[in-house]
Amino acid sequence: MPPYTWLLFDADGTLFAYDGAEEEALQKVFAHYQLPLNEEMAAAYKRINQAMWARLEEQTITLLQLRWQRFADLFAELGIGLDAQEFSRTYLNYLGQSAHLIPGTQEVLEQLHGKYNLAIITNGITDVQLSRIKLSGLERFFPQVFISEAIGVFKPASGFFDAVFEGIGQPSKEHVLVIGDSLSSDMAGGVGYGLDTCWYNPNGQENVNGYPITYEISDLGQLLEILE
Repeated sequence: MPPYTWLLFDADGTLFAYDGAEEEALQKVFAHYQLPLNEEMAAAYKRINQAMWARLEEQTITLLQLRWQRFADLFAELGIGLDAQEFSRTYLNYLGQSAHLIPGTQEVLEQLHGKYNLAIITNGITDVQLSRIKLSGLERFFPQVFISEAIGVFKPASGFFDAVFEGIGQPSKEHVLVIGDSLSSDMAGGVGYGLDTCWYNPNGQENVNGYPITYEISDLGQLLEILE
């Protein structure tokens, strides 16, 4: 195994417990507008939102559209007569305040800090991600954060990784490891760019695309074993 000098971490679903943050923000925004929120409505939002993010990765929708269109589609499906753009702004404000880390993340980063160069690579929304990184205390581990919205290109596109490599000083690709939970953005992007990849797969999903992933882990602590 080559000696890695850079570890590039995805944020949501890898460091942040995104599902919990999403659920919490949804509950708060629906309460804010005095709307009931049941499991079926939450599931509908999740389905619509996942489809929107897939379209973003395929570059058939912009992030600006995604922010509000997911709620416009949800409201159309549920028969809710609210302004989707205003609702989206309120939702994103609540989401930015939810910074729960996946259990064990802090401990793993403590052991990696100072031994490796660490950076975050995320397709998330700039204001939301910067708020959550600050609130969670991850700032001290990650002096460099690369956010697709700011770059203007989204994972898995090679242009995103071009910007990351420019930002970290063009290290040799063999010394860089991508760690993430998403097959379609993290693993596809890393493999496509010629980088070693570590798939964080706590739910035992199948590698349906057959990507030649370098490592697979179900717990972030296993990353330490790989690096040893």
